[in-house]
Amino acid sequence: MATMGFKECYESSKAVVSMLLVQAFATGLQLLSKVVLNDGTFIFALLAYRHVVGAVCVAPFAFYFERGNTTKLSLKVWIWLFINAMTGISLSMGLYYYGLRDTTATYANNFLNMIPIATFVFSIILRAESSRLNTRAGKVKTIGAIFCVAGALTTIFYQGKSFHINHQCTRSHAITKNIRSNWTRGTLMLVGSCLSYGIWFVVQVKLIRVFPRKYWSALLTCVIASVQAATVGLCIDRRMKSWSLGLDLQLITIVYSGALSTAATFCLISWVIVKRGPTFPSMFNPLTLIFVALLEALMLGEAIHLGTGVGTILILVGIYSFLWGKRKELRTNSVPPVNDVSAMDVEAAADEPMATPLPKAMMVVPK
Repeated sequence: MATMGFKECYESSKAVVSMLLVQAFATGLQLLSKVVLNDGTFIFALLAYRHVVGAVCVAPFAFYFERGNTTKLSLKVWIWLFINAMTGISLSMGLYYYGLRDTTATYANNFLNMIPIATFVFSIILRAESSRLNTRAGKVKTIGAIFCVAGALTTIFYQGKSFHINHQCTRSHAITKNIRSNWTRGTLMLVGSCLSYGIWFVVQVKLIRVFPRKYWSALLTCVIASVQAATVGLCIDRRMKSWSLGLDLQLITIVYSGALSTAATFCLISWVIVKRGPTFPSMFNPLTLIFVALLEALMLGEAIHLGTGVGTILILVGIYSFLWGKRKELRTNSVPPVNDVSAMDVEAAADEPMATPLPKAMMVVPK
C-alpha cells in the first residue's frame, strides 16, 4: 500500500516538475530576449532563426518516433498547419516581442497570466473542456482562474512601495540602453498576443483531428513559421545588418530559444497534456512572472514593488486552487482520453512567448 502511494506521488510530481522546467526555460528566454531586443535585434529575424533551430531539434524525434506513420499531408492539413504557425508563433510571438520591447520583462509577463483564462474561455465555448460549475471542483477551478486574473491586474495597475533585494547590483548596459518605449502601444501588443495564444490552444483541437502526428506537426509548424516570419520581415526590412548573425548574445538567444524553449518545451508539454489535460500547463505561466521579477531584482537591480508581492500571492492562490479543482475532477469524473497531442512552445507564453509558449499547450480532443 505504501509502495503504491509512493508511486502515485512520484507519477503526480513528474508533471509538476516538467512544468517547472518549462517555466525556468521561459524565464531565461524572457531575460535574454529583453536584452537582445534592447540591443536592436530585428524581431522577425529572431523569430525566423529561432524556429529554424527549433525545427532542427525536433526533426530527430519526428523521423524516429513517427517514421511508420502514414498520415498524408493533404491540402486541409497544410491549411491547419499554416493557421497553427500563424496563431501560435508568427502572430502571438511577434506581438509579444514588440510588446516586450516597448515595456519591461516583468510587465510583459503579467499578460501571460491572462492566457489560462483565454484558453479556459475558448475551450468552454468550443466544448473542448467543461466548466462543471455545478460541482465543487468546477467552482474552485473557476475561482482560481479569477484569482490569477486579479493577481495579474494588481501587478499591472498597483505599484505601492518599492524595495531592492540587492543594493550592490547595477543594471546591465543593454537593459539601460536608451530605448524609446511606448507603453500604450506595448500594452495593446501584449493583449493581442494573449488573445492569439488563447486561439492557438484551441486550434490544436482541429489540427490533431486531421494530422495526429505530434512531432511532425511541431517540425512543420516551425518550418512554416520561419517562412512566415522571413516573408513579413523581408517586406519590412531587407538590410543585411538586420539579418546578419555573429558570435554574440543574439546567437545564444536563438540557440537557447530553439533548443530549450521550443524543442524541450514541446516534449515536456506534450507529455503533460496527455497526463493532465490542456489547461494544466497554462496555469503554470504565472510562475514565470515570479521568476523574472526575482531575477531582475537580484541580477539587474530592479526594484520589487508592493503591488508585485500582493499580485504574486493572489496568483499563487489562484494556481493551487485551480490545480486542486483539476485534480478533483480527474479523480471524481470520467475524463475523456487524449488521442494524441501536438504542441509548440509558448512564451508564454510563453510565452511563448509565450508562451508558450514560449507559448504553451494544446487541447484535449473531445468525443
